[in-house]
Amino acid sequence: MLDTLLAKLRSVVASLVPGGGLRERTVKSGIWVTAMNVGDRVLQLGSLVVLARLLSPADFGLMGIALVAIHGLQRFTNLGLDEALIKDRDDDVDDYLDTAWVLNLGRGLLIAGVMFLGAPLIASFTGEPRATPILRVIGISPLLLQLRNPGTVYFKKDLAFEKQFLYTMGGSISNFAVAVTLAVLWQNVWALVFGYIASDLMRTVMSYLLHDYRPWPAFDLDIARKLVDYGKWLTGSRIVLFLINEGDDAIVVWLLGAASLGFYQIAYRFAMAPARELTQIVSSIMFPAYSKLQDDVGALRSAFFKTVKMTTFISFPVGFGIIAVAPTFVAAFFGQRWLPMVPVMQIIAVNGILISFTSAFGSVWMARDRPDYLVKVGLIRLPLMVLAMIPMTRAFGIAGAAAAVVGVYVFPMLPIDIYLVVKTVETTYWRLLSEVVYPLAASLVMGAVVWIAERSLDLGMPFVEFVLLTLLGIAVYVVVAFALERQFDWGIERNVRQMVDAVK
Repeated sequence: MLDTLLAKLRSVVASLVPGGGLRERTVKSGIWVTAMNVGDRVLQLGSLVVLARLLSPADFGLMGIALVAIHGLQRFTNLGLDEALIKDRDDDVDDYLDTAWVLNLGRGLLIAGVMFLGAPLIASFTGEPRATPILRVIGISPLLLQLRNPGTVYFKKDLAFEKQFLYTMGGSISNFAVAVTLAVLWQNVWALVFGYIASDLMRTVMSYLLHDYRPWPAFDLDIARKLVDYGKWLTGSRIVLFLINEGDDAIVVWLLGAASLGFYQIAYRFAMAPARELTQIVSSIMFPAYSKLQDDVGALRSAFFKTVKMTTFISFPVGFGIIAVAPTFVAAFFGQRWLPMVPVMQIIAVNGILISFTSAFGSVWMARDRPDYLVKVGLIRLPLMVLAMIPMTRAFGIAGAAAAVVGVYVFPMLPIDIYLVVKTVETTYWRLLSEVVYPLAASLVMGAVVWIAERSLDLGMPFVEFVLLTLLGIAVYVVVAFALERQFDWGIERNVRQMVDAVK
C-alpha cells in the first residue's frame, strides 16, 4: 500500500517538472512558483502572527529600521546580473557565471562594510540608538547570501522552478524555526535578527546542493561590462522602487517612531501579501516566458492578456476581502493592542488590488527591451509620494501615510502605467480594461456582502467569525463569477482548462 502511494506521489511530482513546449513548461512552472510563494508567505505570515504575541510593536519597528537600511543597500548595489543572464538568448551561460559570482561577492562585502560603519548614523537619523548593534549584526546576512552558487540562475532561465522551490523554502523554514524558537526563549528583537540571518545562510547552502556548478574567483572585464550594461536600468528601477516601496517606512519612523513603524509594516505585509505573491509569481515565470516571445508581438500580447485575466481573477476578491474582514482578522490573530493597524490594512489593500492588476507590466517592458520604463515611471511617482506623505502622516498618522501611497498610485501613476503597456503590446485601452471588468464586478458584490455580514456578526469569538466570513466570501464570489462566465463568456473557464491540460 505504501509503495503504491509513493509511486503515485512520484508520478505526480514528475508530471509537474517543467518540460515540453513553452506553454506546458510555463504552466508547470507556475504551479511550482505558486506553491513556493504560497508556502513562503504562509510561513512568513504565520511566524508574524506567533511573534506578534511574543514581541512588542517596538521590536518589529527596530527590525523594520534594519530591514529598510539593508534593503536599500541591496537595491542600490543590485546590478541586475541574474536578469541579464536570463534575458541572454544563449541557453548555456556558464562562461558568465564566475564573473557574476565575483561581482556579487564584492557587492556583499560592500553592504556588510557600510552596515557596520554606518550603523550609528542610521540609528541617529531614526532616533533609535538601540538599532546600532542590530544593524551591524544583520549586515552579515547579505554577505552570506552573495556566496551562493551562481548556477541558481538556471532555475529561472530554464523554468526549473522545482529547484527554486526547494531553494526558497529551505531559507523560509529556517527563518521560521529560528525566529520562533528564539522569540520563545528571549522575547526580544534578536529573534527576528537571527531568523533573518539563518534564512540567507540556508539558501546559500541549498544553492550548492541543488546545482552542480562550482564557482571560481575569475573575472572577465568584457563579460562584466555586458552584464552591467543590460542591468543598469534594472539597478535604477530597483533603487527607485525601493524608495517608493520602503521610503514610506523611513518617513513613518522619522515622524512617528519605531512603534508606529511596527504597526505600519505588519499591516502592510498582510494587506499586500496577495498582490506581492502574484507579482513575484508573474515576474518569476512570465519574464523568462515573455523573453522567449519577445520577437512575436501577437503571441506576447495574447500571453499578456491571459496573465492579466488570471491574476485579477484571483487577486481582486482577496483584496476586497481584506478590506471587509480586517477588523475581525486583527482581533482574531493579533489581539487588541494591534487594532490601530486596521485602517492601514484596509487602505493598503486597495493598493494591493491595483498592483496585482499591473503585476505583468514590468515583465512585458523588460522582455521588449524597455526596462527604462520602470525607472522613468518611478522617477515620476517618487517625488509625488514624498510630497503627499509628509503632510498626510503628520496630520493623520499611519493611516495618512497609507492614504498618500495609494492616492498617488491611483492618479497619476496608474493611467501612465496603462498607457505604456498598451503602447508596448500594441493594443487598445478597452481591450486591456475588458480583462478586469468581470473580476472587479464579482469582487465588488462579494466585498459588499462580506462587509455587511462583518458588521452584523457578533459571536464574541473573532476566529470563528473570521472563518465564517471567509467561507461566505468564497461562496459569494464563486457563485457570481460562475454566473458572469455563463452569461458573458468571460473566458476564465477556458483558461483554467488549458492550464489543467498542460499539466496532464
